[in-house]
Amino acid sequence: MQSNVMMDTATPATSTASPAIARPATVATPTERLHGLDALRAGALMLGVLLHASMSFLPGAKFFWVVSDNQKTELLGPVFFVIHQFRMPLFFMLAGYFAHMALQKKGLPVFVKDRLKRIALPLLLGWPVIFTAIVAAIVLAAWVRNGGSLPSKSPPSPAFTADSFPLAHLWFLYMLALLYAVYLSVWACCRQLGALPRLQRFADVLTPALAGWFGPVLLALPVALALFYTPYWVSWFGVPTPDQSLYPGRAAWVSFGMAFGFGWMLQQSPASLMQWQKRWAWHLCLAVLMAGVCLYLTELAPQLMPAVHDENKLIYACLYATAAWNFCFGLTGMALKFMHHASLGIRYLADASYWVYLVHLPLVMALQALVSRSEWHWVFKLAAVLLGTLTVALLSYHYLVRFTFIGKVLNGQRQSKPARAEDT
Repeated sequence: MQSNVMMDTATPATSTASPAIARPATVATPTERLHGLDALRAGALMLGVLLHASMSFLPGAKFFWVVSDNQKTELLGPVFFVIHQFRMPLFFMLAGYFAHMALQKKGLPVFVKDRLKRIALPLLLGWPVIFTAIVAAIVLAAWVRNGGSLPSKSPPSPAFTADSFPLAHLWFLYMLALLYAVYLSVWACCRQLGALPRLQRFADVLTPALAGWFGPVLLALPVALALFYTPYWVSWFGVPTPDQSLYPGRAAWVSFGMAFGFGWMLQQSPASLMQWQKRWAWHLCLAVLMAGVCLYLTELAPQLMPAVHDENKLIYACLYATAAWNFCFGLTGMALKFMHHASLGIRYLADASYWVYLVHLPLVMALQALVSRSEWHWVFKLAAVLLGTLTVALLSYHYLVRFTFIGKVLNGQRQSKPARAEDT
């Protein structure tokens, strides 16, 4: 069996948590592998690299990023804005979906051991290495920016306290570990009290409603309220992520916690998931329209001033969150509709996604620094950063990770030769 942090590639099996239910042949069973979700995850991975690669070219980058390129463009503003809007809710929804599937297949003790190995261990052992690489990239950026010499004054070091801890992009693993702890505690308590069947019946009613036409609105309302009541909310950057603290904010708990929980429930409602195949275009059209209105209310370039606490802030928060969920519905439906066949290429990228996620940020920063003072057009610079990052990340995965101890920790046991797609 092969697996990944956000998706367990479990082979079809009958769930032990609930009785088998007769389903139409066109509807996936709760433990059946959906190849479209592999494609979706791989695509979201590439967009994540693009997201960080674009940041040095955004106007005002020196105020929020370690590299500020001499070529700036507002054209990348909407690209960053939209990707940032939906990417993390989508990842947490997928994480909840496949966590529930893995829990059913493995059972609680094995599942907990598996997540400790594949989430907690990479976080604890990987963070010092990756943080050191990020610091090296920051030093390189300062060296380039200062004309080939290091500035006399160094920036202040992080306090490394719970309130000020530089998790960087590994905040995702930290947040995921917290959500595992919360949901598994609730699940274990409900099982101990014999309340799981009642809870499942409630979820069977709630999930189709949340996955329906008005689901994005229902899912967005709590997120919008959390954003509205976030003090000094910089609205252009969406949900504040806990990348500099061990205390996730209210908006992060609500947004990512709801996405994880919705994915958890969605795993037991494959018919609801399949409905998105029919409506994907409508959801994407609504998402693009709402995201466009959000950009109209702010600007194409990043805005760093906190939103004024008035009715416009509430309207913006509602539009932002609803657009994010429409993107999640639409992209998932599109992936399931058009990429439902097994593909070795997509499967390979999906397997590599965890490693690429871990190592891409210092690579992006270093390459951004190296091209930041050249006179190339920003399009060629961005292409160089993307190509260089993905080349190093994928080659290192293939030769140093895929069939090694690191790969076993990140992705589970793997055969020395790739199995055919239909056998996995």
